[in-house]
Amino acid sequence: MLQDKITQYTAEINAFSTDNADELEQFRIKFLGTKGIIKDIFDEFKAVSPEEKRTLGKVLNEFKQLAEAKYQTLKDQTEVADTSKDSGLDLTLPGDGFEIGARHPLALVRREIVEIFNKLGFIVAEGPEIEDDWHNFTALNFPEEHPARDMQDTFFIKKGGEKGDIALRTHTSSVQVRMMEAGQPPFRAIMPGRVYRNEAISARAHCFFHQVEGLYVDENVSFADLKQTLFYFVQELYGEGTKVRFRPSYFPFTEPSAEMDISCTICKGAGCQMCKYSGWVEILGCGMVDPNVLENCGIDSKKYSGFAFGMGIERIANLKFEIKDLRLFSENDARFLKQYKTSLI
Repeated sequence: MLQDKITQYTAEINAFSTDNADELEQFRIKFLGTKGIIKDIFDEFKAVSPEEKRTLGKVLNEFKQLAEAKYQTLKDQTEVADTSKDSGLDLTLPGDGFEIGARHPLALVRREIVEIFNKLGFIVAEGPEIEDDWHNFTALNFPEEHPARDMQDTFFIKKGGEKGDIALRTHTSSVQVRMMEAGQPPFRAIMPGRVYRNEAISARAHCFFHQVEGLYVDENVSFADLKQTLFYFVQELYGEGTKVRFRPSYFPFTEPSAEMDISCTICKGAGCQMCKYSGWVEILGCGMVDPNVLENCGIDSKKYSGFAFGMGIERIANLKFEIKDLRLFSENDARFLKQYKTSLI
């Protein structure tokens, strides 16, 4: 009887299993082929009485669906097994998750510095890393005999030109010049970026590093404004209680000029190798913009005044993360970078 055949073949289908593509193809031909068992059973089904058709119709459809599902399941498993053999991998194993990346410590510090000055209304300005003599030196009041113009301190690319020699910028102060040339005060901006100095690479120095410089030009800007701005910056960056001191210094583009120290964040002023046992660490240079610089950029120095400052991001990162070797920042050692994995966002 037809019912008996369906029962017999159902048991055979349920019992069948293979991971061999040839055996699976034989199964398909036997049950699902154009001359297969299911085709024969459907042909027999046409000859049964109407009463039997009502009984066997549903059973026959379920039998066909069983054979198709069995074939598809085994086919998928066989393809996975074949792929695994080719690659040497077991693709049925659960996959490994993606390892969370990390931001570079210099990027973290740069972002924090930018966020602090943004609260004070400073915008971010950027400029080219390849600069001419005018923007890198002359407009900033560097005299002709200044050592920064010597090849032992600067990477020169081309001699001569309409605006002098072409070189890799030695500071981001060149961006300040470009900003002042392009408009009129007030200006309130910081200029983060990479700069280059012709120095021997060591644990404390590199031929390239990163700076953030700041500029504020408006009417009646005083040194007191500079001090309060930088004091706020230090408290935000290193925490309340960090001490600050200013020491007289000299820079061609500011007058008066100063260097700013903070109490060592590592030893808390007690003295350590980082602060050379003085309890203080110099983190930036600053001063009032020299009137000659304002005039070079087309700004009336009798009406406007301003202050500028500049800091090395590497130095700030050293103090925040206690990193003693500057070379680590540019070696791309995954072991070093993974330490900052929790600071991704």
